[in-house]
Amino acid sequence: MEVLRASPKRVSKIIVQQDTDNRKVKEILALARQNHISLFFASRKHLDRTDRKHQGLVAFIAEKGFSSIDTILEAAKVPFLVLLDNIQDPQNLGAIIRTAEGAGVDGIILPERRAVGLTDTVYSISAGALEYLKVTQVTNLARTMDELRKKGVWMVGAESSSPKPWYEFDYTGPVGLVLGSEGKGLRPLVKKKCDEILSLPLPGNISSLNVSAAAAIFIYEVVRQRQQSS
Repeated sequence: MEVLRASPKRVSKIIVQQDTDNRKVKEILALARQNHISLFFASRKHLDRTDRKHQGLVAFIAEKGFSSIDTILEAAKVPFLVLLDNIQDPQNLGAIIRTAEGAGVDGIILPERRAVGLTDTVYSISAGALEYLKVTQVTNLARTMDELRKKGVWMVGAESSSPKPWYEFDYTGPVGLVLGSEGKGLRPLVKKKCDEILSLPLPGNISSLNVSAAAAIFIYEVVRQRQQSS
């Protein structure tokens, strides 16, 4: 449904289960007809052979294209970026994308290597948010951080070892939040490129948070500060 709302040209055709009375499916069919997308009706058995996880329909969708950093910055009033250093878990990436889009993040920056791509699981966990959020892939994250800094974007890294808490920074200006992988955190070179390293307190027994949970806390601190200053 979100693909049809945001990028209908990416949908080539939809196969629908015959005699369905699902309200959501009917809404999707109405959107498809509005956008002149080919519809085919088939038995449940046919759909099962195509995708066992279907919910009454299967859509054939072209891959989402990546945006350039310049495109993201040009569209941003006060740039708010999230840079992800080697996130491996598609569920974490999908959850971060969902939070980022809801919070008004302008773009996500991912490295091309040693990181999960925009897989089906990422699409599913993002719950449609990926259709609205610009994403770019870069060959070298540390070099990209240097380029962003030259354009006035402050780099703020999240790392549990820092004595400074997540709220001790002025996020009202252009900012890029930098979050590391699930197991190893920020790589040394990426950490070195950050203007500030901040942490979340963990007075309990565990030593780190899930990266998607940490991302949500940092992202909404940016939202809180910007709303208070507006």
